[in-house]
Amino acid sequence: MDKLLIRGGRPLSGEITISGAKNAALPELCAALLTAEPVTLDNVPALQDVATMLKLLRNMGAKAERDADRPDRIRLDAGSVTSPEAPYDLVKTMRASILALGPLLARFGEATVSLPGGCAIGSRPVDQHIKGLQAMGADIRVEHGYILAKAPTGGLRGARITTDMVTVTGTENLMMAAALARGETVLENAAQEPEIPDLAEMLIAMGAKIEGHGTSKIRIQGVERLGGVNHRTIPDRIETGTFLCAVAATGGEVLLRHARADHLDAVIDKLREAGARIEAGTDWIRVAASGRLKAQSFRTSEYPAFPTDMQAQFMALDCVAEGTARITETIFENRFMHVNELVRLGARIEVDGHTAVVQGVEKLSGATVMATDLRASASLVIAGLVAEGETVVDRIYHLDRGYDHMEAKLRAVGADIERIK
Repeated sequence: MDKLLIRGGRPLSGEITISGAKNAALPELCAALLTAEPVTLDNVPALQDVATMLKLLRNMGAKAERDADRPDRIRLDAGSVTSPEAPYDLVKTMRASILALGPLLARFGEATVSLPGGCAIGSRPVDQHIKGLQAMGADIRVEHGYILAKAPTGGLRGARITTDMVTVTGTENLMMAAALARGETVLENAAQEPEIPDLAEMLIAMGAKIEGHGTSKIRIQGVERLGGVNHRTIPDRIETGTFLCAVAATGGEVLLRHARADHLDAVIDKLREAGARIEAGTDWIRVAASGRLKAQSFRTSEYPAFPTDMQAQFMALDCVAEGTARITETIFENRFMHVNELVRLGARIEVDGHTAVVQGVEKLSGATVMATDLRASASLVIAGLVAEGETVVDRIYHLDRGYDHMEAKLRAVGADIERIK
């Protein structure tokens, strides 16, 4: 099992190119199931989750391959899908596999999808997906760990759907299903994350009729068929935020290319309040920092508030900042599992329910730590970059699920970091 060996204490300097967004690419790969025509996606990151999704699509009979000359380009053809099923052995490692449910049901009239797995950061139920599809007329049963879904005769019907909570994958699944449903679907309490409008723009280019994407109310007029498309995935805002925190914590100056500052307002505001210097253009962000920053309290919430996917990384920065910060997690109940590992590096953190109190220390010291989930692993890398001595981060298969060659990008800006067996 691979590990990362980090020798900390080096400021970062240079340029990093941000990869495409994992959380945009995965639903867009599933959107290819909505048409029998070829689909081409550009700026798709080389991640384990993407590889798993491609394997899942091939298992259904679709053609899905990376371009030999352009590794970030994926060509898909779901015209030959023969098995509208997502089996457990593929779904168990990646919760995003549930995104195949809506497209399969809308186009083929039936779907068999295993209940999903993924990171152990808390309960992430799919009941809102099921509730919405049932409102569109689907007959859905859950048996032996599988969702068994059938559309009514004539296909799914448009409906007004109000989810009980804001759900990103739920909004994406229902929006894709509604694109081929009969009549109008209105999604109330829809998620507003940037990945939602990106998916909607792809669907619109395929022939879908969608309005209101990026707001809490999305209207979809169903069409009979969708066509092929060439689409470029947006930059990964969480990868961008992770590198911003890494530079702010270690010091130095780094230019992030292919980065969207407008997708990270809440994080950038906190970094500026902490003392980091940040400039941005339409597709770049420059971050610089020197000396200890000021600890910042924050509360995670749905977009455009502070993202839960950035909580662990900003906590790592707070660990070496001046002062005390209160961090409240409102999205996932088990998303403080990185705290014990940060404490092993010398951090001072106390957890009370959904709130962590971080007392900044001047120095962390290297140790062997274990990643517990995707974003926790990133926080440990940041802490290791700051800590004196050697830090070994174990179980980095979590990291590979969401970061495209992170250690290579950090090495290019001066970090002493290597992958070891």
